[in-house]
Amino acid sequence: MNLRALMYFDEVVRTNSMRAAAENLNVAATAVSRQIENLEEHFGAQLVERTNRGIRLTAAGRLLADRAGRTLRELEHVHQLINDLQGLEGGKVVIYANGATVANVIAPVLAQFSLRHPKLRFEVAITSARQAIEALGSGDADLAVSLFAPSTSGVKLRLRSEIVYDVIVSANHPSAKASNIPLEQLARMPLALPERGFAARQAIEDIFARERIDVDPVFVSSSVEMLKELVLRGAAVTLLPALSVQREIEGGLLAAVPVADGKAVHTSIDLCVSSDRQLSHAANALVQFIEEYMAQARPAHI
Repeated sequence: MNLRALMYFDEVVRTNSMRAAAENLNVAATAVSRQIENLEEHFGAQLVERTNRGIRLTAAGRLLADRAGRTLRELEHVHQLINDLQGLEGGKVVIYANGATVANVIAPVLAQFSLRHPKLRFEVAITSARQAIEALGSGDADLAVSLFAPSTSGVKLRLRSEIVYDVIVSANHPSAKASNIPLEQLARMPLALPERGFAARQAIEDIFARERIDVDPVFVSSSVEMLKELVLRGAAVTLLPALSVQREIEGGLLAAVPVADGKAVHTSIDLCVSSDRQLSHAANALVQFIEEYMAQARPAHI
C-alpha cells in the first residue's frame, strides 16, 4: 500500500465517482481503479461497489474512508508544520465559518491579512455553526468563526466578541439622519430579516418579545446580500452590524442608526480552535490577527 492509493481512494469517496476522481486528480480513470484494486488486495476485502449511480462503499470501505481521511489530514498538517520552518512564506489555512460571520469578520480580515502575507493560501468553507465546530474536532479546519458556537470537547474558545446590531436604512430614508430609532417605530417599518434558523433572527425576535411588540417582516432571507440589496433599493430596512455594510455607508449609500433606549440586539462572534492540535505558524498568525481586528472593531459596534 502507498500514499497515492490512499489519496486516490479519498478522492473517490469525496466525489462518489471514479470518473470524477480521475478528472480532479488529472489521471486516467484506469489509474484510479487500479489503485483501488491495490488497496482491496492489501486489505483482503472489497472496498467499493460499482452501481449505476456511481460507487457505494462497503462496510470495510466506510471504515477505511474514515481512517484514510484522518491520516491524510494529519499528513497535510505535518507538511504545514514543516513549512512553518520558513515562517509565513508559504502554507494554507482552512477556515470554517458560520455564514453570518462572513461579511462581518472573515472577508475583511482575509482581505487585509492576505495583503500582508501574499504567499499564504486560504480555504473558506461556509457552514452552520455546529458543522464549523465539528470540523475542528475532525481536523478538517484550522479555526472556526461562528455565532453562538456550541460547546464541544476538544474545542477551545479563543475569543468571544460582542456584536451590536443597528438599523440599516437607505441613505435617502427619512430616518437616515436620526440619532436613534425606537423599537415601536422600527416594527412599523417594512422589515427584511434573516430566516428563523439564524441566531441573529432569534436574538431580534427576543428583543421585540421582551418589549411585547409584534414584528411581521415583509422579507425573510438567508442571504445577507439579499437583505442589503432590499435596503439599497429602498424596499425595506434591516438590522445588521454596521461593519457588515461599512463600504456602503462610506460610499453614502446606506446609513446605520442605533436602536433607541439601549434596546439594540446583541449577539456574539466566537473564534475557536482545536484544543489538542497544534496550530501551524500561518494559522496562529491569522488567529492573532483576527483577535486584534475584533478587539479594535468592538468599540465601533461590530
